[in-house]
Amino acid sequence: MVIVTKEISIMENTLNEQTPEGWHQTFITLWIGCFITGMGYSMTMPFLSLFIAELGNFSRFQLNIYSGLAFAITFLSQAVISPYWGSLADQKGRKLMCLRASFVMSITIFLVGFATNVWVIILLRFLQGLFSGYISNATALMASETPHSRSGWVMTSMMTSGVTGNLVGPLLGGTLSGWFGYRIPFFITGILMFLTFLITFFLVHEHFSPIKKEELKPLKGIIAELPNVKIIVIMFFTTMFVQASVMSIDPIVSLYVKELMHGQGNISFVAGVVAATPGLGTLIASSKIGHTMDHIGPQKILIIGLAVAAALFVPMTFVSSPWALAFWRFILGLANAALLPAVQTILTLDSPADAFGRIFSYNQSFQAAGSVMGSLAGSTISGAFSYQAVFIVTGIMLLFNFILVIFNRTKSLS
Repeated sequence: MVIVTKEISIMENTLNEQTPEGWHQTFITLWIGCFITGMGYSMTMPFLSLFIAELGNFSRFQLNIYSGLAFAITFLSQAVISPYWGSLADQKGRKLMCLRASFVMSITIFLVGFATNVWVIILLRFLQGLFSGYISNATALMASETPHSRSGWVMTSMMTSGVTGNLVGPLLGGTLSGWFGYRIPFFITGILMFLTFLITFFLVHEHFSPIKKEELKPLKGIIAELPNVKIIVIMFFTTMFVQASVMSIDPIVSLYVKELMHGQGNISFVAGVVAATPGLGTLIASSKIGHTMDHIGPQKILIIGLAVAAALFVPMTFVSSPWALAFWRFILGLANAALLPAVQTILTLDSPADAFGRIFSYNQSFQAAGSVMGSLAGSTISGAFSYQAVFIVTGIMLLFNFILVIFNRTKSLS
């Protein structure tokens, strides 16, 4: 939070003349809301597979598949429903979408703590996906409220909120799980998400003019107005591949740590540290990358980030201790700071303001599709082969994404 307020004070003089009244309060509130959402996710998800393991006598393959399914089902339902929520956001505003997401998530996450079998968890995760989307809608809200000259900084700052939460969450979740069991983090997260609902309701001000359903431009009309349809589509697929690279590892990271530790020691805490290290790297790099993006353009930042991220999966394949894995994941976090914020900045600069909701919702659908693809691929590959094979496949996927962006880059964004 100190980092954010410092950044705001540095830029305050230049922003005051360009931004709507109440911009800073809205920004800080949404930053906190995204922080809580990110923290709640990372406080529970890295340990979901260990929680599932306590609910039955599963084989290694079954545990990997159930863990992957529990992760993926949320994003599958999210991918299907996101275009509907995006259309509604363009009619009613993004604040309403943030309220909808935080309120329902507070209920579904809290109830997971009472689950007695894996299918209850999967059902609740499915319902959570239908109504989730706080961070994406908060990002879209800030994109619509921010001058284009500062889009890079705002997009990376919004990412910093979730990343900071992702940094704190695993450490807190690992500690709580080790002391009180795996259910407590779900109860705490549910309560915090309800707090997010309250602060969003009372403190966020959106300068939005409602659009009647019949006045919404059809998808064909939006596409016709896009200055570069090709780059928008490439960014959708980039979002999918980047998210898949994250989610291929997340469902199995605690199980991989358990294997590296040979089942000995405080596995929950060490797994929490390993899960948190990318967030630390992203937090350190995000502000610098955001300012650099505003100077040299988001496309160059994206290309560099993809190249570095793909290369880093090579050493992660050969680690023999959880601390070596944590180190390389920290370096990966530095590269991750250049990925999704760059994509979101490109989408912001190349999308009409009255279609932000739908463009960002389509991007969210691709992000959710990437989560499904990554979760199922990671759990299936690790169950059938090895955890190391997951890193190899993920690195190859990011290399393909790098080549895709290189051959489809545009001069206007370079």
